[in-house]
Amino acid sequence: MIKSVRAQSYKYSLKLVGRVLLVIQLYVISYTFLMWYIILIIAVLIVLISIRQINQYEKGLKFLFGKFYKNMEPGWRLVWPIIQGYERVDMRTKAVDVPDQNAITRDNVSVTVNAVIYYKVVSAEKAILEIENYRYAMSQYAQTTMRNVVGEATLDELLAGRDKIADRIREIVEQTATSWGLEVLNVELKDIRLPEAMERTIGKQAEAEREKRAVIINSEGELAASTNMAEAARKLSEVPGALHLRTLQSINDISSDQSNTVVFTVPLEVMQAFTGFLKKKEN
Repeated sequence: MIKSVRAQSYKYSLKLVGRVLLVIQLYVISYTFLMWYIILIIAVLIVLISIRQINQYEKGLKFLFGKFYKNMEPGWRLVWPIIQGYERVDMRTKAVDVPDQNAITRDNVSVTVNAVIYYKVVSAEKAILEIENYRYAMSQYAQTTMRNVVGEATLDELLAGRDKIADRIREIVEQTATSWGLEVLNVELKDIRLPEAMERTIGKQAEAEREKRAVIINSEGELAASTNMAEAARKLSEVPGALHLRTLQSINDISSDQSNTVVFTVPLEVMQAFTGFLKKKEN
């Protein structure tokens, strides 16, 4: 009797231990699965937040532990948090508006000049590593260069040779911009403003120049007309009857207008008689 009770108790204990072990095993499996599931979710989240998009008109620079690692081409790229960082650089052509700059020309005339500079980034690595802010640096350097170049030219050179002044500014700016990874494409002077007194003086000078040309053209015309008239008179005097025909032609031209009345008192024959008399007297 006692042995049977012990046997039943032993069997019950074994079943209880087996159930407990089964529960522990299921718990361990569930916990392991849950941990792997959490790790997978965390890994997916890290990958998602590490994706960076570089547009077609951009280039990127990747840094590993703060040091430059490599360039990043357009597309989706992975940048791991904490250990990596990146910078994007716009490679498109940019326009820098150089604001009004007050300068004094070589002949001591105060002028106000503004311009626009077109440039683009050709080396993203230099544009980020060599200069803190290449946009601001380009704007400031262009302003300083424009004032210096304008100060080296006279007012006439500035007004008549704007393209030469712009090319000079571009050459100077490009020498420094090359070390920043930039290429200066073009420089255009937009406006040159003078003091009102200087504008009035230039206007008077231009008016005097136009009057001078008008007087010269008028005198040249009178000289040519007198030369032609002298030649015509010589031709008419050499040909007998030419003066008579010219007189008749003039009378015909005048009589074409009916509002005019022509009175010709001296007969042409009397004029011819006087002409013949003078010729005989000369002989």
